[in-house]
Amino acid sequence: MPRIPQPATVADAPQAAQPLLEAVGKQIGSVPNLFRLVATSPQALEGYLGMSGALAKGALPAATRERIALAVAQINGCDYCLSAHTFMGKNLARLDDAEITANRNGASNDPKADAAVRFAAIVAHSRGHIADADFAAVKLAGYTDAQIIEIVQHVALNIWTNTFNNVFQTEIDFPVVTARVAA
Repeated sequence: MPRIPQPATVADAPQAAQPLLEAVGKQIGSVPNLFRLVATSPQALEGYLGMSGALAKGALPAATRERIALAVAQINGCDYCLSAHTFMGKNLARLDDAEITANRNGASNDPKADAAVRFAAIVAHSRGHIADADFAAVKLAGYTDAQIIEIVQHVALNIWTNTFNNVFQTEIDFPVVTARVAA
């Protein structure tokens, strides 16, 4: 049960958020609980959708974006995001179970994506205080400066959604995946 009331339907959301939620519904076929709960603040929803939409047009492939989301959700212990991104990873990005497991461990079975996921995990763990060698490794893997900026932005966006869902205890509306306890 979320800590704050969640609009049960798009029509129950604040009026300023309703067109945004309708657009989400048209784009993905439903309006997940995260979006309806964020809609309590139409400005927060607009900000989230704006950043998310801009990054979707970026240089990183959808599969790499899902890989990063899985790594960051695991680091932050966000069951909602692990559940959502496991579902999207399997069904939209076509990631297999072995890849999802690797992603949750901060890696990838794809050599190029591995550098991005490892870098994203380091950024999330270190709160951005990375070593020069970490930056050099992602550059050596062939990522451009613009792509590295996008990796960092994806980490930030996912930290926001992880924090939001952990704080407000968003009810999971995907097949449930639970974060492993960190060692």
